[in-house]
Amino acid sequence: MVFVRDKGRMCNNILQYGHLYAWGREHGRRTVSMRFAYKYRYFRICHTAYHNFLVYVVAKYAAKWGLLPVADFGVDAPNDPARQEQLLLSHRHIVAEGWYARFYDLFLKYKQEIVGLFSFDEAVKRPVDSLLASLPTADVRLGVHIRRGDYRRWHGGRYYYTDEQYISQIRQFLALHRGQRVQLFVCGNDPELNAEAYRQALPGVALTYPKGNPGEDLYLLSCCDFLMGPPSTFTLVAAMYRDVPLCWIEDAAAPLTPASFGHFDELFKQIK
Repeated sequence: MVFVRDKGRMCNNILQYGHLYAWGREHGRRTVSMRFAYKYRYFRICHTAYHNFLVYVVAKYAAKWGLLPVADFGVDAPNDPARQEQLLLSHRHIVAEGWYARFYDLFLKYKQEIVGLFSFDEAVKRPVDSLLASLPTADVRLGVHIRRGDYRRWHGGRYYYTDEQYISQIRQFLALHRGQRVQLFVCGNDPELNAEAYRQALPGVALTYPKGNPGEDLYLLSCCDFLMGPPSTFTLVAAMYRDVPLCWIEDAAAPLTPASFGHFDELFKQIK
């Protein structure tokens, strides 16, 4: 058994586990996510075998007390990834941790299984489906993820954008889809988001602020036709479910074009 553990946010955990799940499938090894054994209980994986709090506690303390070896793919790992993979191969039961467990080709090979594991519970889907059914018919659904919070400091604030910068990107998207009815969903982690500024700057646009829990927001974004936001695993994972075109706003001053939108299978290789 490979016990996969890490800290970090929900979608980081999904991608990290996806890589190690794919590695396990390729090598005939069972894996369990210690994170989804007790946290982020929005997905099918949380109700599968071994995904419970007892398994989490046993694996955690077995590793702490040296009863289980640890393959560390973290940024400060003392050995290179190939050495860590050899550790995985050498032990029947082991803990694997760290953001840099990357098996891109295997992830893509088992991508549909990973998507299935992280399919949403009905309790997550129900309120979102109800919201979508209540809205006027649209030609295009655009989901915009506004990420601020820790982005004020991350990479020196490189992706910390103002409301005006997001609005500019949305206007350019609307220009690319002139003549179509666009339904705009704005999700984010900024409690001080100036919602009224968006309404005033985008008159006539059907604008919704979902304000769901993280699972509901992720599901809603996955239901959109296009996604935009700063580089983040949240929009990346949302795009994964239906191969939704995603624009990572690398430079808020750069013009938005159809070529600004990419797809999961390439973008997930760009995550640092």
